[in-house]
Amino acid sequence: MASCCTAKFRFSISSCRAARSPRPFPGSLIHSFPLFHSPFARPMKPTNLRSVSASTEVSAGAASSTPTFSWNDVVRVSQPEFNPNDSSNLRGFFDKIKACNRGAELQSEFLPFVVEDQIVGYIHKGFAENLRSFEDVFILSKDNCDGGKLMLHQSLKSADDRTRAVGEVIKCLAENELIPGIRNEAYGVHMNGYVEKDEQKFLWLGKRSLVKSTFPGMLDHLVAGGLPHGIACGENLIKECEEEAGIPRTLSSRAISVGAVSYSDIDGHRFKRDVLFTYDLKLPESFVPNNQDGEVESFKLIPVKHVANIIKRTDFFKTNCNIVIIDFLFRHGYITPECFGYLDLLQSLKSGDCS
Repeated sequence: MASCCTAKFRFSISSCRAARSPRPFPGSLIHSFPLFHSPFARPMKPTNLRSVSASTEVSAGAASSTPTFSWNDVVRVSQPEFNPNDSSNLRGFFDKIKACNRGAELQSEFLPFVVEDQIVGYIHKGFAENLRSFEDVFILSKDNCDGGKLMLHQSLKSADDRTRAVGEVIKCLAENELIPGIRNEAYGVHMNGYVEKDEQKFLWLGKRSLVKSTFPGMLDHLVAGGLPHGIACGENLIKECEEEAGIPRTLSSRAISVGAVSYSDIDGHRFKRDVLFTYDLKLPESFVPNNQDGEVESFKLIPVKHVANIIKRTDFFKTNCNIVIIDFLFRHGYITPECFGYLDLLQSLKSGDCS
């Protein structure tokens, strides 16, 4: 698409250095998707781990601490005999959904970012002050009725214009260390890789590398990743399959799109509205994953019923993986209408705004 930019910028990356603000923002401001086509996405911080039982302890230090559990711990705590009375108790699942949907009471601290009358994200009121100097890109409107909002300058007409202009602001703010962790991604793709043998289903789980910047050493799906601008979900999944698990296209192309889950998480100045597109891939018994990009430490094949126990009893999984696997448990009949709270839990898998 041809660009028809009419904005005249009054700032540059170099001149921006002198405008450092005392209000740093602990998450990325925006992704690279053309505005307006999608909500914001920001990387989550690692969650603290709690003790999973009286006999299985994991570290509970700062947010950046690395968990100390092993695959032996994972297998042991997953066994039915570890707690034989919780097979139909959904409380542990509800706890994991709640952990992804924090801070709803803090939404009043954020201004809606509005493009063509559609809310595409939220900016913390404190951080919004950093945008006042970019008057050819952003307009801060104060309204006594709705508390105000952030808008783009009217000269930015097309999605390309908006994306380019906001991208320049992000680069400038990043140089001033106000917005670390720019990922150029929105949404996510998560795939449950499963195997059927001996009349039961197993899930392949990955243990994240200890050098990962987010959730190091925690459990993950066989394949998951952010969705960059310019690549379709299905093609991105095939790419991630090869990088993360060594799954060839002849297998990964068989992955089935099964829907999406969503959540809304507020943590300090960060308001994450996340949508994860979900896939299932049935793999042959002979397949063994092999990580290609160094982001996964190891893999293990575990019965689905035992994976459900891990979710209910521990904080071993990367936080949003819990939602995707709970969705898998519904669709494959491991959570049934006989369980108390069935409908409430089902509804909670889409707690976030999917706009």
